[in-house]
Amino acid sequence: MTSKVEYEVAGGVATVRLNDPATLNALTTEVTDDLHEAARRAGREARAMKLCGAGRGFCSGWNLGTTSPGGAGEQFDAGRALENHVNPLMRTLSDLPIPWIAAVHGAAAGVGASLALSADLIVAGESAYFLQAFRRIGLVPDGGATWLLAQAAGRVRAMELMLLGEKLPAAMALAWGLINRVVPDLDVVTAAGALADELAAGPTLALGLIRRAAWAATAADFDAALNTERALQTDAGQSEDFREGVAAFFEKRAARFKGK
Repeated sequence: MTSKVEYEVAGGVATVRLNDPATLNALTTEVTDDLHEAARRAGREARAMKLCGAGRGFCSGWNLGTTSPGGAGEQFDAGRALENHVNPLMRTLSDLPIPWIAAVHGAAAGVGASLALSADLIVAGESAYFLQAFRRIGLVPDGGATWLLAQAAGRVRAMELMLLGEKLPAAMALAWGLINRVVPDLDVVTAAGALADELAAGPTLALGLIRRAAWAATAADFDAALNTERALQTDAGQSEDFREGVAAFFEKRAARFKGK
């Protein structure tokens, strides 16, 4: 495990921390795999898990600096990282035998929002926000976002978040039923830790079965949603709009999308 994912267990609680503040804890294939390993360890070694991010944000999404859309005519597969790295992580998180909590401060963007919103309990700081920015670079939401948002907020609100790509402040996320608590920024990790301690001291076998039952009640199509996102991401990643979106991102200018 690299230094970009930290793992420790104390008092029955596994704390997993994304630790790449320079990128606002953006994910790469390596970081995703390390996070996956940490989650599996927590499932074996702890009674509850807490996921947080170091620095100014929770997770800014996928690190576009590690993704090349290729040139015109090249067959780039933007869905490959989902199939091989992101989707296995998300399936493991949904299947964990222990309850887990996301402690969100600052940005939870792109697949980082999916990470946060897949938790059993979500504590956010007052300045935290959730962002589906995929439209800005010509891709589709992933990490289970289409399913998670539609399940929690309803199709209409999910559409608003995904089609407009606007920031959703923590207070509104709470009002929409996407998260459980909003606390002062400096108290996020402490508040999440208190909930994790309470869960770890509880009947964790029963708690694990409760989360299993809750996922089973709503997740009949979660796997299908992951597979659909993977297929659609392949198509989107081969588009001119994706190449233009990434170029505009690095050139710090407005993207000029053509819809193809």
